[in-house]
Amino acid sequence: MKKYVALLRGINVGGQKKVPMALLKEVLTDAGLKAVQTYIQSGNVIFESLENDKEKLQDVIYDAIKTHFGFEVPNIVFTPNHLKTIFDACPFPEEQKENSYFMILFKAPGVELVKSVETLSYPNETFVITKKAIYFYCSVGYGKAKLNNNFFERKLKVTATARNYKTMLKLLSLSTDN
Repeated sequence: MKKYVALLRGINVGGQKKVPMALLKEVLTDAGLKAVQTYIQSGNVIFESLENDKEKLQDVIYDAIKTHFGFEVPNIVFTPNHLKTIFDACPFPEEQKENSYFMILFKAPGVELVKSVETLSYPNETFVITKKAIYFYCSVGYGKAKLNNNFFERKLKVTATARNYKTMLKLLSLSTDN
């Protein structure tokens, strides 16, 4: 069995796409995933599977949620090592890193779109765009940021899902414990 981390996009936010974690765990177990764990309400799932194809696993999760809950939820699946690589690549100094957000990209954004976004600047906000993630730091807090996950999705024409430093750290801990 191989361990995986799935990040779901846009559930339990603002009263939309409500997915109780206990029920999600049951639905995904019924869909064939093993040792399913969830972490907080924002759509973090750790599980095991014999399947090696992450896209197939994404389809299993997508189909199970759509069938049971009746709405579409994009998701992306990583091995713990792949998630750790993204986490470790954060370019910010430790103090900023501990207060930063990781916007995980479902696909690499186009080079021209990245160039146009990189020219933008807002006070107190710093970001770095890579093929796999946008590393984002706002000194006044994410809730007050002009640049957020929805902004980057629109400008880069990609799907993304954001997690803060503490959530990333916890997901790595949960997925690497044996």
